[in-house]
Amino acid sequence: MKNLTGRTAVVTGAASGIGQALATRFASEGMQVVMADIEETALAASAKALSSTGASVLPMLTDVSDSKSVDALAEAAYTRFGSVNILCNNAGVGAGGLVSDLKIEDWQWVLGVNLWGVIHGLTSFLPRMLEGGEEGHVVNTASLAGHVSPPFMAPYSASKFAVVALSESLFHELAMQRAKVGVSVLCPGWVNTNIHMSERNRPSALGGGSDSGLHEDDPRAAMLKQVLAAGMAPSDVAALVLGAVHDERFYVLTHPDMTPAIEARAKAIVEGTNPVMQMMG
Repeated sequence: MKNLTGRTAVVTGAASGIGQALATRFASEGMQVVMADIEETALAASAKALSSTGASVLPMLTDVSDSKSVDALAEAAYTRFGSVNILCNNAGVGAGGLVSDLKIEDWQWVLGVNLWGVIHGLTSFLPRMLEGGEEGHVVNTASLAGHVSPPFMAPYSASKFAVVALSESLFHELAMQRAKVGVSVLCPGWVNTNIHMSERNRPSALGGGSDSGLHEDDPRAAMLKQVLAAGMAPSDVAALVLGAVHDERFYVLTHPDMTPAIEARAKAIVEGTNPVMQMMG
């Protein structure tokens, strides 16, 4: 897709981080933007800020882990703008720890947002995008953790590996159909976002609350916050995504210095050796 002016983008997880940067970048290209997020106050502030630039913005409070909520998002987007050309299944959360210590709610929360959020987005939007007959593009946010498996990140890595696999299958299917809709999978390394505090949006039914997750005074949270703060700017990630949409490029890797970890994992598989520990950075 080269000309985005007057077309419509839907971005989940749009109230902050990469999602907010994607919404901002698409708006700068002349697109109408549907901003979806579960965090109501942050969503309202982000939508107001983007609208103040003259962009046409529709904020939608959305829980991507709930299929009905994503169906409502799709209905609102099509009712307001008539079509959707770019879909960014971007919403994501992080949680981890020793597999032996994790609770079922940890898995349900992470997979519900990171994997089922993508599935729900595709189910609600893709058929309508294909039926519309217009040029389109889907961007599924995975992670470098969708290609390597560091310790203490099993739920996150499992969800992101699944998003990569789902996206690769979708790529082949769209090519077989000669569809006007393309797909990319975004696999960032460390990016300056607040994913280290994603527990703030964890439902109480899945173990959320004041006693869950990492807190600001937790040394682990402080260390992760420091790593993220030194990461790539979300606006730079958005620029890479825009380039992939323009060029119809599938893999969007943000950190070339981290690709040797992917190569090492592939080599171990092909050679039949035991996994080699690969860290993200």
